[in-house]
Amino acid sequence: MSNESSASETTPLRRPESQLSAALVANVASSNNNKHVINIANPTPALATELITNNDSNTIIEERLQGITNNNNNNNSSHINITQQQHPQQQQHQNNENMDTNKRILCRVGLDILILLCVGFPILLFFLLGDPYKRGFFCDDESLKHPFKDSTVRNWMLYIIGLVIPVGVILIVELLRSRNASVSGTGSARRYVFMSYQIPDWLVECYKKMGVFAFGAAASQLMTDIAKYSIGRLRPHFIAVCQPQMPDGSTCDNATNVGKYITDFTCKGVGSSARMLKEMRLSFPSGHSSFTFYTMVYVALYLQARMNWQGSKLLRHFLQFLFIMIAWYTALSRVSDYKHHWSDVLAGSAIGAACAVIVANYVSDLFPSKPNAKSYLPRSSQDVSQTHSTVVVTTN
Repeated sequence: MSNESSASETTPLRRPESQLSAALVANVASSNNNKHVINIANPTPALATELITNNDSNTIIEERLQGITNNNNNNNSSHINITQQQHPQQQQHQNNENMDTNKRILCRVGLDILILLCVGFPILLFFLLGDPYKRGFFCDDESLKHPFKDSTVRNWMLYIIGLVIPVGVILIVELLRSRNASVSGTGSARRYVFMSYQIPDWLVECYKKMGVFAFGAAASQLMTDIAKYSIGRLRPHFIAVCQPQMPDGSTCDNATNVGKYITDFTCKGVGSSARMLKEMRLSFPSGHSSFTFYTMVYVALYLQARMNWQGSKLLRHFLQFLFIMIAWYTALSRVSDYKHHWSDVLAGSAIGAACAVIVANYVSDLFPSKPNAKSYLPRSSQDVSQTHSTVVVTTN
């Protein structure tokens, strides 16, 4: 206690700064002499204050330093200068990013086109330069004696079925989905910008879906052409189109050629074009069947995944049934027109449908993959017991 008393007695008393400032202000206010006060800035605790009193002239000059104010002004001016210097740099950086984005988009589109050309170019080579396998025949083969008949489903009809309908369906569905997403606010946050133009969401989706569709169609057709030119099966109207003639000048009307497997012959081809003489060896599998089944099955799967209109529950299934029936009728017409054997149509339909299912499930993003349920299950009975024991310990 004595030590504390002595310490308190010897320690000089010091008035706080706030009280000192208040006293100075009171002294200044109570003075009746001439006063001249110069306020350079607002008083703050951080500023140093210098008070000079002149007893002769009773003049009080209060100067407050502007250190912080000047520093703030300098900082603001330097910030403006830095911003002005950084603005061209940011603009240049933004331009570089836009150029990189444009290059990436062009590279992706160019790569997709290159892949499609790699798959589609062999089809063109088969059509222009392909030479089918030379297969022999029996003159008494009844399956080769059908008359030549024009196709019920012409080539222009096939193009409408295989190209116009799928492209139209994909375009309409994606436009409706984009409109509904914009209304409900559930659209994708990702945006694609090319040459300072923001690409609409529906156009991006159409590009993806049509690109995958075209890749599958080319792959299906290439698979069909490889089989056609490798097997060289004769069409049902072979004898009517070819009109074969043996080296000795005999024909299938001669009894000597009955029951003989003939490989050495020439086609007189009266009334037949060179294209018909080439096509008569390309019966297996049916190209019409494979193409129409691929396109129509793919469109049906596309509607199953992307069509979300709630107006009618049966509309989607009706459209799916309609498209499958178009493919079915096209395949059947190839048999009734004597263009293919029934096994050719069956093989072509299977190839087209299989390609459509594979492309829709494993190439496109129509059906996103689901997590494997087995990964959440214990791998053995020992794991089950360990899991239960852990639960019991945790519960206790």
